[in-house]
Amino acid sequence: MTQRLRVGRFAVWFLAALLEASGLSGCAWLDVKQRGWIYRPTPGHWADWAPITAHDEALWLDYPARDGMAEPQRLRAVWVPASDPGAPAVLYLHGTFRNLFQNRSKIAAIQAAGFSVLALDYRGWGESTTTLPSEASIVEDAELAWAEFERRMPDPARRILFGHSMGSGVAVELALRHAAQAGYGALVLESAMTSMPDIARAQGALGSLAAWVTTQQFASIDKIDRITAPKWFLSGSADNTVPSHQTRQLFDAARGPRQLELFEGGSHSGLAQEFPERYRAVWQDVAAALKPAQAASAAR
Repeated sequence: MTQRLRVGRFAVWFLAALLEASGLSGCAWLDVKQRGWIYRPTPGHWADWAPITAHDEALWLDYPARDGMAEPQRLRAVWVPASDPGAPAVLYLHGTFRNLFQNRSKIAAIQAAGFSVLALDYRGWGESTTTLPSEASIVEDAELAWAEFERRMPDPARRILFGHSMGSGVAVELALRHAAQAGYGALVLESAMTSMPDIARAQGALGSLAAWVTTQQFASIDKIDRITAPKWFLSGSADNTVPSHQTRQLFDAARGPRQLELFEGGSHSGLAQEFPERYRAVWQDVAAALKPAQAASAAR
């Protein structure tokens, strides 16, 4: 979620639902309306991408044909390699509104800290297949990207899942799904929400009503305690989109190795630009924490 979800937006679809929704057709109408307001997918084109390295690689991730699929489905992604071929890699999961091209500055900051980065646009964003996204479709897209991520980085100990804003919910879900296989070495969450309904509730009385009817959950607060890999939680105290106390709630609910990094005065999407040295240092701490896992993996 990369712009503030204002009370008025929730009020529009909630009050309209009260007036117009009835029976199954009303529920379907409400689902469509809320998904449009919540996700606000933004189109974009590869021409919008300013290369970070001379070796940036534009990718198409294609879904196999299946029953009920009217046309081929595909995701646009980009692989930005580190200068060190042995560097760890990050699967970058962005939030609502901004597509991957508009996330370039954060991707570049992570890459500059010594990581390769695989970033994707979910269906509905950028050049990926045009559709109205849902929690289910976004998670499905993250799984498709995960398969490519495994191929690009075969060493699980050097894989890092990263989610910003709404992407934090995607990253937590993906981390939970792959926890049993020890498929990654760390989880990094920035401007992380406890759940979509909690974001709505933070908007006041009308938001609380909207939270009651939303079908989109991304309820990380109910999952984070089952993820035992090392975790980092980053938040700006001046974040007016996802209140920093939600990130702290996730940190408090988590178990196992974890670190909370609160950036005093930091915004929702600008931590990498507002605190470049500290942001880089946090990511270098993440890389350092992977080393014991790498050594253990090599010893087996």
